[in-house]
Formats: sequence, C-alpha cells, structure tokens
Amino acid sequence: MTMHAHGLLRSVTATLVAAAAVGVLAGVSPAAAAHRPDRGEVLSVVPVSDLTTAQTAAFVGGMGVDTAGVKYGVRGYRITYRTITPDRTPTTATGLLVLPKDGRHGRLDLVSDTHGTMVNRAYAPSVGEDFGRLSPYLQASAGRAVAAPDYLGLGQGPGRHPYMDTASSVSASLDLLRAARTAARGLGRPLTGDVYATGFSQGGQVAAALAKELDRGADRTFRLKALAPVSGPYDVEHAEMAGLLDGSVNPISGVFYLSYWLTAQNRLHPIYKDPAEVFKPPYAGVVEGLFDGGHQEEEIVAALAPDVRSLLTPAFYERLGRPDGALLDAIRSNDGTCDWKPRVPVRLYTATGDTDVVITNSRSCAAQFAAHGVQVPVVDQGATDHFGAFRASGPQIVKFFDSVAR
Repeated sequence: MTMHAHGLLRSVTATLVAAAAVGVLAGVSPAAAAHRPDRGEVLSVVPVSDLTTAQTAAFVGGMGVDTAGVKYGVRGYRITYRTITPDRTPTTATGLLVLPKDGRHGRLDLVSDTHGTMVNRAYAPSVGEDFGRLSPYLQASAGRAVAAPDYLGLGQGPGRHPYMDTASSVSASLDLLRAARTAARGLGRPLTGDVYATGFSQGGQVAAALAKELDRGADRTFRLKALAPVSGPYDVEHAEMAGLLDGSVNPISGVFYLSYWLTAQNRLHPIYKDPAEVFKPPYAGVVEGLFDGGHQEEEIVAALAPDVRSLLTPAFYERLGRPDGALLDAIRSNDGTCDWKPRVPVRLYTATGDTDVVITNSRSCAAQFAAHGVQVPVVDQGATDHFGAFRASGPQIVKFFDSVAR
C-alpha cells in the first residue's frame, strides 16, 4: 500500500527501445489469439527498457537503495496477456518482465514481484520508469528473471483497478507468471520453473496470497522456493483498520487508503448506494471520480479531508469500529493470506516506524503461520518509514533468495 513518490529518481538515462512489439510469441497468430481465452496467453511483448549494469546501479542507488547486489544490467518488456476479472470473466492485463543481461546465461529462476498502492495507471511497472521498477530491477540485476504485474486496471489494462481485491490480484499475478514463461522462452531466456515471491505494501499481501496458491499447487509447472514480502496489510480487520481508528496510521495516508479501498470495494460488495452515506460533503461528490486511474496522489490528497474522522459521516465512522454486512465481507475477503502452512523458507520484513502499514500486520501474519506450526522471522527495520522499510529490505531479500537458491 504505498503512496507514489513522484520525487523519486527520474533522471536515469535508460535506453528506451521504440514501442514496437516483439510480436505474439510461440507461433500464435493475432487471429488465433483473439479466439483463445487461455489464462496467461501472451498477446504481445514490447521492449520498454535496456540498462547497463552501471545504469541499473544508478537507478537503484538514486532511490536510496544499496547497490552492492547489482551484478548485471537489465532489459524490461511489457507483456500484454489474458487473465480474468473479479467475477472471473475474461479480460487482459499488462505486466513487466525483466531479464538480466551482461553475461548472465542459462535457465533463469523467476521472481514474482508485486507492487504497492498506485492510483495512476501510468506509473505501473510496465509503463513508468519510476518506483514501480525499483524492486524488479534490483531483483533482476542479481541474476533472476522478474515478473511484476501491473494488476487489473493499471498499466495498459482496461477498466478501473479493483484495489485490494486480493483474489484478482493473485489471478493476475499467476497468469503473468505463465505469460512470462512463454515470453522468456520466445526471447531465448527459458525459465527453470522455480519461483520466489516478494512484494511491497499492497504487494506484500498479494505476494503472501500468491505463495499460498502456488504452495497449494495452483500451477504445478511452478515450484515455490521462498516468500519474502515487505510491510503487507495482512490483517485489515484487526491490525490496519484498528490503526486507522487509533491514530497509529498517519492521517493523510489513512484518508488516502481508506477512500481508495471503499470506492473500489463498493464495486464488488454493496457497502453503500450513495457516497453520501459514507463520506461527508463536499467529499461525497468527488471521491469516486478521484480514483479513476488518471489522477495523481497529490491531487487526491488535496481534494480530501485531513483525517479519517473529518472524511466520514459519524454513522459510518462508528461502523468502521464494528463492521458488519458487506463492509465486514470486504474486509475479511482480503484477510487470511497468512493462514496456511508454508513448506518453503519465509521471512516477513517490516518496520516499527512504518505508519502506513503498521507492524502489527506482520506480527499477526507471523502468528497465523505459527498457528500452523511454522515459526517465521519478522525482520524489523526499526524507526524508518514505509518507503524506508523497503529500501532497507530490498537488498536483504536479494541475499535471502540467493541463500535459498544455493
């Protein structure tokens, strides 16, 4: 769940290849593709970036992340592929495939790297050379392929993003793994089938849920090897929602996340019929339009209230403390991502100083794993903030995956 940082590095001189598709891979013609709604089917692969090792290090280091693990340059490709909507009807989505270069030969392990909260579709990993590419470039520069989904409704996918709908984020992520396998083979860089799952914030929750599905055999051509998410909202009901109400979550982030979540979840669950049932004026009249995929975070924050109590009607504010009905259904449909027994190494990364996704989420996740008999370390990065938690954790996750691979 990360508010986008527009002040992050944009000056990297990556060689952006002209946006001409590599083409539909594996001998599938466009006409045939139009009549085959196979999940994970590749529709196009477009080169989007080509960085030397030095440029990759400059990109990573420019965002305040340790570059010691950067060994290779990277090439990025936007994949358009088939997947499903929350109601399981066919749709398309886009995602980023990043491959290491500069002498990295042989079959590649694959990292699933799921991003945090984004409201503007142009900043999704396959489209924007920005924070959404930090972790994918960092992971690929260590010598593994990376599949980073844009999710539904972001990047160049149709419709609005169903924010925090874990099921569709997982299906989009799993289908991108399938598409990445096809694309990598077509690019002459075949994969091993081993998958390492990571993600930040919203993506941390998605990574845990995706790992759960892979561990259960959702696609037996992939073998889950490790899970290492950062600051995920694994327990919305008991940790994140409580933080919104008791002040543990900082007010601006709380307003932003809650507004995004309510307007998106209302399209999936009948939480309200009229925004005025939930939001005070003047916010009721503008809130849904702000999350159309075209606004910047700064615009949204400026148009909304300074804190959650000022944003919501008194009745709905009280309801948040005692959720029921469709509101409770929406909350619980996104929890339980840690309620399983992993058979692979797991580490949960977080920070005491994170006031966007409070540390109690990771502690709750660890407790759920412990209830299944698995003790999972919670790596606390200390007093740093939400983004700081990732900056400290990213290089550590690379080393963790390296240790598992050995």
